[in-house]
Amino acid sequence: MNLQDVPKLNHLNSNNFFLLCGPCAIESEDMALRIAEKVVGITSNLKIPYVFKGSFKKANRSRIDSFTGIGDEKALKILKKVSETFDIPTVTDIHEVSDATMAAEYVDVLQIPAFLVRQTDLVVAAAKTGKVVNLKKGQFMSPESMKHATQKVKDSGNKKVWITDRGTMFGYQDMIVDFRGIPTMRQFAPTVLDVTHSLQQPNQSIGVTGGRPDMIETIARAGIVNNVDGLFIETHFDPANAKSDGANMLHLDNLEKLLTNLVAIRKTINNL
Repeated sequence: MNLQDVPKLNHLNSNNFFLLCGPCAIESEDMALRIAEKVVGITSNLKIPYVFKGSFKKANRSRIDSFTGIGDEKALKILKKVSETFDIPTVTDIHEVSDATMAAEYVDVLQIPAFLVRQTDLVVAAAKTGKVVNLKKGQFMSPESMKHATQKVKDSGNKKVWITDRGTMFGYQDMIVDFRGIPTMRQFAPTVLDVTHSLQQPNQSIGVTGGRPDMIETIARAGIVNNVDGLFIETHFDPANAKSDGANMLHLDNLEKLLTNLVAIRKTINNL
């Protein structure tokens, strides 16, 4: 596929990486609009094609008392409002077959979570909506095996598919990015590096996922140097009090400097 298949995606001639960025979960309309406004301003100045990201619900949680969402339809309507307010595309993840047609009415890209990327019925349901499908590589899967996941989408009559690497399990409580996988997966589909989730430290004894946000720029720089097509970064204006994944999110105040540095690196790489 090419990025022209994504509605409302701007700056396609800038030769930049594209960006999927936003909060882990939609917590409120004010929160989503506040983050989107900031990121739109930054990406417009830097000419980065931008897709707003936000989960309308969080089905995969460590504990039963963890935040799962504000209500499916309410969150999806907020995603649609973000899209209409700023004239940008949006992406959200789905967890069940029934989510596909529902979410497709509100967003432009359907994301399959890493733990569910081998669920054939879910992948096919997403593909059949005709939306772009973003497949997160399972933490337990090799880069080579993503060929078959992308083929499920294509065999369902949809050529609009991306792959997102979100790290590979390294022991029980850590993740690592194997950058050798990027050129492999780019043979199958445009490839995105999920910077923030690849810095998670899951399976902590307290039942709350940890993270290494201090390493965000290190991983993001390495992704750009290794020619990823896009970056995925979760951000929040108050990560410490975010309702999901606060431990590995980038503070919104730090996003502009990070992206400015990454654009400079991309320009250098483009000239090699």
